[in-house]
Order: sequence, then C-alpha cells, then structure tokens
Amino acid sequence: MEIKVYITSQSPDRQRILSNIHKAIIDNDKSVIAKVESMMGKEMIVYKGKGVMKYGLASVKHYISLHVMPIYGSKTLHSKYRMLLPLANFQKGCINFNNENEMPIEIVRELIIDCSSFDLAKMREEYLKSKKALK
Repeated sequence: MEIKVYITSQSPDRQRILSNIHKAIIDNDKSVIAKVESMMGKEMIVYKGKGVMKYGLASVKHYISLHVMPIYGSKTLHSKYRMLLPLANFQKGCINFNNENEMPIEIVRELIIDCSSFDLAKMREEYLKSKKALK
C-alpha cells in the first residue's frame, strides 16, 4: 500500500494530521525512508534509517500513535516532549493522541528535528556492547 492511500483510507478527521506529521518527518529527517508496513499487528507508515525503524505513524481504533524510537533511548528528549505535549499520552517510545490540539504540528516538527541526528543503528550497537560488558 502506498503512503497516500494509507492516509486517505483513514477517517477524514485524521487525514490532515497524519499528512502533516508525515510531511514533518520527511522534510526534517533526511536519514529515513517511509513505507507502509505491518508492525505490532497493524498497518502503519514506518520510517527507517539504515534498515532500523526510527518512527512509526499509525491510525488505530481509538487514537493515532507516533512511535519515536529516539525518545525511547533518550530520557532527556522524552521528558522535554512530555512537558511540551501535556495532552498526549506518552509511553516508552510512542506518543498516543486524538487530534491536533493534543499534538500541535509545530511541536512535532521540533521533535523530529531533535531526533533527526540520532543514529539508531549506532545506538543499538552501543547498547548491545554495554549489555555484553555487564555479563
């Protein structure tokens, strides 16, 4: 499925925010390539850099979810955006929301810009090395 088809197949009230977030990711993080894929049993737009998922954008039954792997690996970023997006529901690596009031596009752009320099493949490699050193 193409990204445009994925977005236009969502409810009309979600299409604008999905399009805006997709554009914010593509325009502000040149390290990723977007493709609709299945993840966690759901179709979503998956943004990968160096073969590693960096972001995921999903429209599910009760909310929209933006998966942001750099916030999973950075307590500083997680805390910053939890404060800037008080109406959104934060998990370890994803942000769930219902509308643009909960997820203003200006803040999403800032989030993506902050995350764009993260090299997840390198972070994963360093994590595995540290885990190995602890054994």
